[in-house]
Amino acid sequence: MVDARLELRDISKRYGGVRAIRHADLVVEPGSVHAIVGENGAGKSTLIKIVAGAEGADTGSMAFEGAPMHLASTQDAMAYGIQTVYQEPQLFADLTVSENIFIGRELTQRGRVDWAEQHGQVLDLLELLGLPERYATRPVRELSIAEQQQVSIAKALAGNAKVLILDEPSAILTDSEIEVLFGVVRRLTDSGVSVIYISHRLDELPRICDRVTVMRDGRTVGTWPITELTIRQIVELMVGGELEDHTEARTPQDSEPRLALENLAAAGHFSDVNVEVRPGEIVGLYGLVGSGVAEIAEVVYGMRDQTGGRILLEGKPIHPRSPRAAQKLGIALLPANRKAQGMFAFQSIAFNIGVGNLSQLSRGGWMNRGKETSVAKNMIDRLAIKTPTEQVPVSAMSGGNAQKVVLARQLVERPPVLVLAEPTQGVDVGAKEEIHRIIAQLADDGTAVLVVTSDLSEALRISDRIHVVVAGTTAAEFAPGASQADVLAAAAGADADARHASTEDGVSA
Repeated sequence: MVDARLELRDISKRYGGVRAIRHADLVVEPGSVHAIVGENGAGKSTLIKIVAGAEGADTGSMAFEGAPMHLASTQDAMAYGIQTVYQEPQLFADLTVSENIFIGRELTQRGRVDWAEQHGQVLDLLELLGLPERYATRPVRELSIAEQQQVSIAKALAGNAKVLILDEPSAILTDSEIEVLFGVVRRLTDSGVSVIYISHRLDELPRICDRVTVMRDGRTVGTWPITELTIRQIVELMVGGELEDHTEARTPQDSEPRLALENLAAAGHFSDVNVEVRPGEIVGLYGLVGSGVAEIAEVVYGMRDQTGGRILLEGKPIHPRSPRAAQKLGIALLPANRKAQGMFAFQSIAFNIGVGNLSQLSRGGWMNRGKETSVAKNMIDRLAIKTPTEQVPVSAMSGGNAQKVVLARQLVERPPVLVLAEPTQGVDVGAKEEIHRIIAQLADDGTAVLVVTSDLSEALRISDRIHVVVAGTTAAEFAPGASQADVLAAAAGADADARHASTEDGVSA
């Protein structure tokens, strides 16, 4: 029996009233690649933060190479040799590779940087990672994303990494770059480094991982050798079996699509996206982290430039170059990051609703406060926003009610097309049900609704059709009644093993 490099037992973590982790166990062996998988919100990120010393566990114990381990900070974790490489390289673009690798922990002799020793160690690291020696003196900005990620790994190894956490390392890489990454990981494990691998792309796991831990609802369901599970079985463990909680499909109006995306592309984010939304229809656009799905909503709303394909509104090509231009065309957006992009937190409900409708509520450059108040009260009643008065600041409201205020602003002018990005992110179950009810009512009234979400249960619950985005393209379409396991397997890039349902079962590829 190989002694564990890292061991966590009975870990739990609570944030206020939210239990991010209820019970988690993890045993990572030396020289192995250990995957941690689970749906969004399963507790993976919190568990990794605890291992990395960024968060403290409420209960449980940790051990490193058989001895009790106590982490009060990320510096404590690094002292044990636990290093983390995040999805986006965190490097200084104008510094050289060598400078980036040793920044903050330069090798010194007699109070001065020992450039010769430092350069020699960098060359050893580049050789281990398969990068040319000449890269040592190149500025990081001249490297590809994949090469920058390798530099991030080199930086971690310079800190004497014994446990390397790779957080969604392949999300921003091409297929050929992923193969390079896998080669690096294999060389690291051959040298005894333990790798914790976080990924939504389940098709990668059999190619690189030795063991897999599945998390669901804040608990570790179990750990298995990767050879003992098919991708389909991993998915079913993640979702807890088949879910039958689907709403009845709406019958969209018999008309041409109100919104159509034809081979839509945004360089570096997605390409070849094809979606149609008819009046009275809710179409879900679902994808995992790094799939490109989040950026699609931004392009439709003019927040990001399109570099290819077409956006059609009522059959006519449009090219919204700003949110204001999209709004004038009749496209409204509920942004995913409501705090940064959707609200003035310390202003009143009335102000937040009125600020997006100045042309309707002002005259001669002056806001009509009477109209502003009247519209705010109407939207408060219409969306069942819980507040004693329209003058309450949004910062004093619950997440669900604040989300409804942001949505209310978009609905004042009754837009023909509504794009909802993560419409219930960060809200409680009750508020989620209310927002779903509002979305369904908008569709019943004839609005064409596009829901961009990383919450699969939400996509299945409210969508009439679901398009799955994989590696920047719409890869599959699911009809009502599709299983959660099939949709998640498709989003993870699984082939026949995980996605065996026929068209009659509610899926077409």
